[in-house]
Amino acid sequence: MPRLSEAIAALDALWPPGSAEAWDAVGTVCGDPDQEVSRVLFAVDPVQEIVDEAVKLGADLLVTHHPLYLRGTTTVAASTVKGRVVHTLIKNDIALHVAHTNADRADPGVSDALAGALDLRVVRPLVPDPADPGGRRGLGRVCELDHPLTVREFAARAAERLPATAQGIRVAGDPEALVRTVAVSGGSGDSLFDDVRAAGVDAFLTADLRHHPASEFVADRARSPLALLDAAHWATEWPWCELAAAQLDEISDRHGWGLRVHVSKTVTDPWNSHSPSPGAPN
Repeated sequence: MPRLSEAIAALDALWPPGSAEAWDAVGTVCGDPDQEVSRVLFAVDPVQEIVDEAVKLGADLLVTHHPLYLRGTTTVAASTVKGRVVHTLIKNDIALHVAHTNADRADPGVSDALAGALDLRVVRPLVPDPADPGGRRGLGRVCELDHPLTVREFAARAAERLPATAQGIRVAGDPEALVRTVAVSGGSGDSLFDDVRAAGVDAFLTADLRHHPASEFVADRARSPLALLDAAHWATEWPWCELAAAQLDEISDRHGWGLRVHVSKTVTDPWNSHSPSPGAPN
């Protein structure tokens, strides 16, 4: 079995910490570099429910997409929500490692996994990483469908292929317009609107679309006739867990580590119910 330091070195090779955004907090949060690792759990969120799942599973390493502490803190007291997570991890000898925007930019990364879940062919990054001479790394992906679908049909595909959430898929745009090309970005994506316009795609699927940016975007029909599809944040990033687990499985096989790698199917999207308005459009 590998030591934690060896497993982390393999993960850092997949998602180099130096490629993360300057504001991000990636890397190892807790864990003894010399401890052995035999079982790994991948999840989107480092919340107590996931940590309890890791304990029950007997995992030695929990890898999450979202950071536990994105900003500084002065306490890890167990009386706080995040402090209890830290205490549970340490008491049970479970290391926590985070791959966030470094996994977004990777090749393959979060948006590649999202595109794969939607059966899209990736053409190029939406926002290429200037440090990548091959032009494969970067934020978001520009994709093609295998055959054209209406916006309504593509939204139905997304609702069927992505993990089920209370939100489902919200749509802004003509439901009957044809979609041949799509930009996708796992997680919050309305900061990428200018890049989406420049990409010349027919639709943009992402998450956390805010009212004012989305309203201004769709109102400018002369520049932005494309449709917006807004999925739950967790649902757009969960496919990466399966991709990342497969990548670590391959590394484990290559090194003869014999790691047992698991993906949490626990839904940690904070919204757990939905009441549609009477007479709301479908």
